[in-house]
Amino acid sequence: MKPAALICALMLVLATLPAAADTSWTVDELMRSLAAAAGGRVAFVERKSIAILDEAVVSRGEMRFTPPARLERLTREPSEESMVLDGDRLSIRRDGRHFDLELRNHPQAAALIDSIRGTLAGDREALEASFALSLAGSRQAWRLDLLPSDPRVAEIVLRIHVEGSAGRVALIDILQADGDRSQLRFTPIDRSE
Repeated sequence: MKPAALICALMLVLATLPAAADTSWTVDELMRSLAAAAGGRVAFVERKSIAILDEAVVSRGEMRFTPPARLERLTREPSEESMVLDGDRLSIRRDGRHFDLELRNHPQAAALIDSIRGTLAGDREALEASFALSLAGSRQAWRLDLLPSDPRVAEIVLRIHVEGSAGRVALIDILQADGDRSQLRFTPIDRSE
């Protein structure tokens, strides 16, 4: 075979090979990026698809995360609601009523809430307590899937899908075992506001 033909053949073979994966972007690197960016405020839009309803329920508001354990959700639309998770205590204010729960009395719900808090904090250990983690993509556009490894958690959630860029979470999509689904999209709020 002539050298030019050999080079062409090699180039053809190389062109058909899959591109090398970005091996530098790992779950550990993602967790470090999330931990470094942890804390702050975001606007959210949540779209809940519930089996018994014909249309999705859309709500809007603001979330605040103060590492390691305080998460506030202030819903403005369709009605005012405040949920504050501080450590193990969840306080809910809605329609002039106030509810307090301790998560240790609700382990399945605690695991679901800790998946959100653990993702925002970049806490791999907290996530792996109840989920198997699978990362795809690159630093600029990553996708993290959390699949329940705890059978009790699998009774309420099938999968949690998270998307983002570097240390910023843009989407949390929760598919529940009963078929209901919740998609939370986040937009950063300027720190000067």
